[in-house]
Amino acid sequence: MKIALLISGGVDSSVALALLKEQGYDITAYYLKIWLEEELSFLGDCPWEEDIQYISKVCEQFSVPLEIIPLQREYHDRVVSYTIDELKQGRTPSPDLFCNQRIKFGAFYDKVGYKYPKIATGHYARTEDHDDYTFLKTAPDPIKDQTYFLAHLNQQQIQRALFPIGALTKTQVREFAQKYDLPNKDRKDSQGICFLGKIKFRDFTAYHLGDEPGDIKEWETQKVLGRHRGYWFHTIGQRKGLGLSGGPWYVVKKDVQNNIIYVSRDKNAQQESKSTFHVANFNWITRPPITTQQLKVKVRHGKEFYHCSLSIEEDNTGIVRLDGTDQGIAAGQFAVFYQDDICLGCASIQ
Repeated sequence: MKIALLISGGVDSSVALALLKEQGYDITAYYLKIWLEEELSFLGDCPWEEDIQYISKVCEQFSVPLEIIPLQREYHDRVVSYTIDELKQGRTPSPDLFCNQRIKFGAFYDKVGYKYPKIATGHYARTEDHDDYTFLKTAPDPIKDQTYFLAHLNQQQIQRALFPIGALTKTQVREFAQKYDLPNKDRKDSQGICFLGKIKFRDFTAYHLGDEPGDIKEWETQKVLGRHRGYWFHTIGQRKGLGLSGGPWYVVKKDVQNNIIYVSRDKNAQQESKSTFHVANFNWITRPPITTQQLKVKVRHGKEFYHCSLSIEEDNTGIVRLDGTDQGIAAGQFAVFYQDDICLGCASIQ
């Protein structure tokens, strides 16, 4: 079977390539070149050049052809513009979900058409065919599980997805990298958002939104303590980067209309521990769950779940009721719903 593999230069996708090759698949590796890696390379070391060096060596080792596909325009139109719009509204964007849905499993699918029955990636997730549907299931490694970032995919995308390392733990993947003596076997995992690579999100934000100075005020006294560069640089709960003495200070509120950042020495000032929140714009990977009273939900990437109930309204909005409380629920992020080990889909937090 012919398979396309999206390769990034990291250990995960390289081990995925090695495993698929060992299983006898006819593989073509693809590296997706994203516009800002080139346009914003002045902000840091150019990450894609180092990626290509590793990728070329891995593909040469396993005699796998490599193609580089530029998706600069698609990335800007489908991911960057969304991220900037969310920041302008004072919300917390989730670009990784859209990078997967709109680029890796979107624009790339559009480019290659149906030349390949399956598109493989190095994600920590599993799929399982069941009747007319393909389920997205969690990986056994709870820390590395990436179903949160895949929850915006649709059924057609999931049916073509292949996750060769999805049943492995990170430790096992590292062991395979040593076994195959991969050129990047000791390369550290990349951190950050989607394809930003070594570019800091703060620099990315400054490039697109610039500076708009405003006041930093103490929440309790309304006293002006300093100035900030723009509310879009700050998130609720932030402690570092405020430039204030006498702290620690925490960002507790953003006044978007007046460009004011409120801070307090009390991290939880103005922060409610929420057990209930509203969601909208559901995306169900298969179909809506039959019962919504015994679900699990993640409100951010990580190993932590809440048990919850979900009330769905006719206008595609809903109310989530947790079995606990959470202080970090932010508008713009996504709630991802689960039933046992099946990822059902997601909705945006309002």
